[in-house]
Amino acid sequence: MKKIIALLLAVVMCCCLFAACGKTEAPAAPADPAAPADPAAPAAPADVITLRLADNQADGTPNVMGDQKFAELVKEYTGGEVVVEVINNGVLGDELSVADQIQLGTLDVARIGNIAPTCSAYKVTTLPYLFSNFEEMCAAYDGEFGQALAATLKDETGIINLTYFFSGARSFYTSEKPINGVADMAGMKIRAQDDPVTIAMFTALGANATPIAYAEVYSAIDTKIVDGAENDFVSYYTSGHYEVAPYYSLDMHTMGPSVFIMSEATWNSLSAEHQDAVMKAAADASQYQRTVVAEKNAEARAAVEAAGCTIIEVDVAEFQTACATVYDEYPELQQYIDLLK
Repeated sequence: MKKIIALLLAVVMCCCLFAACGKTEAPAAPADPAAPADPAAPAAPADVITLRLADNQADGTPNVMGDQKFAELVKEYTGGEVVVEVINNGVLGDELSVADQIQLGTLDVARIGNIAPTCSAYKVTTLPYLFSNFEEMCAAYDGEFGQALAATLKDETGIINLTYFFSGARSFYTSEKPINGVADMAGMKIRAQDDPVTIAMFTALGANATPIAYAEVYSAIDTKIVDGAENDFVSYYTSGHYEVAPYYSLDMHTMGPSVFIMSEATWNSLSAEHQDAVMKAAADASQYQRTVVAEKNAEARAAVEAAGCTIIEVDVAEFQTACATVYDEYPELQQYIDLLK
């Protein structure tokens, strides 16, 4: 009897188990295609192309302001289909590293002050006394001269030069002895960029070029390690160098541009419409950036004059004549110089 009862209990338990395992949820009713969309539901993301732009300068500088204007205009001109992320303060590396990234196609866009290590033709941009004033320089880079350099960059490296950004003219400033003419530079120790063209210029003017890290220039002038340095008005003011070198001689020896470049891989990935929009945004951003440069330089000059600095007008032709030998050292650049005549 006990065996029969146990057997009945086992059968009942198995039936319950099979019933539980066979239970399924009723399928959800299909959505009614005619029903209105839920306004609270997130919209499907559109396909947006994001480009990264590298710059080694800080917020508020004319170059970064130009970068940001470019990003704003690209978004506007493409209807939001292309957006640009500006990554400045040197976060993505120094200029040489960034140029390599552009050439490799691992970075999309960059603003670089000196592209000569990547394309030697751009050494011409560092030749002394190449232009007489800011307007002449801008016109040259907007014209055949700038186009020829851009073509060489593309041919030699594949890099696309979208446009040029500009800085103010660089001039000499000193701590104790003002520079009124070339003769005053004899034997002077002046901080120089570690660049062969710049060093050749210093030698031609009779000065001793002294390469020093930019961050150490203030202390080097203050402690008499060097007699002075050279830069544009904005850098002269924002660096505080005017505090230790109050004599600013307006020789305007160098007016060099920055290149505003794009990876060839990125360029080729864009549609023709997007390429046109990017080129237009770059050209318009360049016009904006040079306006900012002019304003910032005027403001900086007024500030250092108000602080008691002496601005010295020199005979630029005298300096230009002294540096004629520098041009002789770079005959391969003559083809570009000829475009300025």
